Amino acid sequence: MIENQFSRTARGAALHRAAHQTFEQGAIFQDPLACAILGLTPVEAAAEAANDDHGRRMRLFVAARARFAEDCLAQAVRRGVRQAVVLGAGLDTFGLRNPHAGLGLRVFEVDHPDTQAWKRERLAAMGQRLPESLTFAPVDFERDSFLERLATVGFDMERPAFFVWLGVTPYLTREATLASLAAIGSIPGGEVAFDYTEGRKPHEGEGLAFHDRLTERVAALGEPIVGALDPQDLAKEAAARGLTEQEDLDISAIRVRYFGAPPDPAQRTSSGHLFRARRPD
Repeated sequence: MIENQFSRTARGAALHRAAHQTFEQGAIFQDPLACAILGLTPVEAAAEAANDDHGRRMRLFVAARARFAEDCLAQAVRRGVRQAVVLGAGLDTFGLRNPHAGLGLRVFEVDHPDTQAWKRERLAAMGQRLPESLTFAPVDFERDSFLERLATVGFDMERPAFFVWLGVTPYLTREATLASLAAIGSIPGGEVAFDYTEGRKPHEGEGLAFHDRLTERVAALGEPIVGALDPQDLAKEAAARGLTEQEDLDISAIRVRYFGAPPDPAQRTSSGHLFRARRPD
């Protein structure tokens, strides 16, 4: 992201979540605060969001990844996890909605100080009080260790934790992604849900054109895509860092689980994946 500015791609992701509430009536992912945190009405969010084929694909993927992460987190809570960390939170609203607060789930939001300052402004504008279960941890990812910063705001390094990490890894190098996985794998019972891209490699035809348009758009926002991951390499490297329990959904599996589509491994209109990994207790 550009120094001294909030993340433009974070706003774009929030707009996709908001528009999903109108265009698809939140069929995949329900977020009653998605429009309010942007300062938009549902009509305004739908008008601003692109509803062409590119916009629809991105919107549905963003909705699916949010649903995937929150479903996985709910499973972790049922196992007794009471700490959740949202890495690169942007305008994510889970910490405000937290349906597990009554069970004692604490939520820590980690993001760049500029983006968190912008989010605080948005929350003040909408009159939203911060729940007692939510803690902000500003981190400059270029200079700081997010685990060290979390430890200063009440995060317990000795207790299991679930990490939500959405829309971030494409903007990180492979080395930076693996370093973050090592940090998560250092926590007993550490678990993470995130999305990643394979880059241009698996694409052809229409899918390749879609990928290149997306790459051009985010680069123009000052946040270029630099991190492509190979599924087999990712599985091996995550396991080497203690995250041996794994689940990886490619676009075909995502379409089956969330869009009600029939299985079609040949359907490669996107190189996006949803990945969950856990260090067993």
